[in-house]
Amino acid sequence: MTFPVWINLGFATLHPHAVFEALAYFIGFRVYLYTRSKEKLPIDKGMWVIVGAILGAAIGSKMLYWFEDPLKTIENWNSYAYMMEGKTIVGGLLGGLIGVELTKKRIGITRSTGDDMALPIIVGMVIGRIGCFLTGLDDHTYGTSTDWITGVDFGDGIPRHPAQLYEIVYLLALGGLLLSWKLRTRKQAISRNRNSRPALPDGAVFQLFMTGYLAFRLLIDFIKPTPHPYLGLNNIQLACLAGLIYYFVLISRWLGQSQRIQKEELTRYADEK
Repeated sequence: MTFPVWINLGFATLHPHAVFEALAYFIGFRVYLYTRSKEKLPIDKGMWVIVGAILGAAIGSKMLYWFEDPLKTIENWNSYAYMMEGKTIVGGLLGGLIGVELTKKRIGITRSTGDDMALPIIVGMVIGRIGCFLTGLDDHTYGTSTDWITGVDFGDGIPRHPAQLYEIVYLLALGGLLLSWKLRTRKQAISRNRNSRPALPDGAVFQLFMTGYLAFRLLIDFIKPTPHPYLGLNNIQLACLAGLIYYFVLISRWLGQSQRIQKEELTRYADEK
């Protein structure tokens, strides 16, 4: 295989990164419209949440990229081409989170909206990573050199970890797990048994997605040939650690609340007996 793998449509030849990035946005948005919980959020407010997510993601992805090599960023602060060329998924996710929360506060939404976004984001990321893999060395998302059977020569004669493919496999597994949890929760929510509690509280699916992905990126970036100037960590890993602390606090809260509810139900059941 020769990289990049151009997409030949007969009448035009397109770069794989541009093709799959466009497909990621388009298909991910269609998945959101199809799977979103329409009873939770009106379509007009849902669109404002999407706008907030897009703007936040655009800003966050750029800002985190600038911290990949701080000295190089300082040297090129007045270079428009350098400042605008890179972006990061982790920065986009965390920036999108901030954008969504600010938008919700602005338009008066108090309930969680993340559960509807988790699966569409995963679908979009899987499609986008296909484009990253087919782009090869120019995309800078490959791993370090390896003698593993999974090693791929992206064009420089060096077998490297196909980090993009590792991420695709992980996201598919994570998405399948989250989908099963979400369907179980929805089924219990509409159950005629009023005493049944949802398997997961509102917002938990998105929190678990972010925790799972940030943990994966924290580990996988150890085999990325990027600068690691922060005590052996890179900019992505620092952001992952900050995000993991935030989500561990959130998850611990609803886990503790769930345990308290279970104890109260067991106590009430024992009293009735």
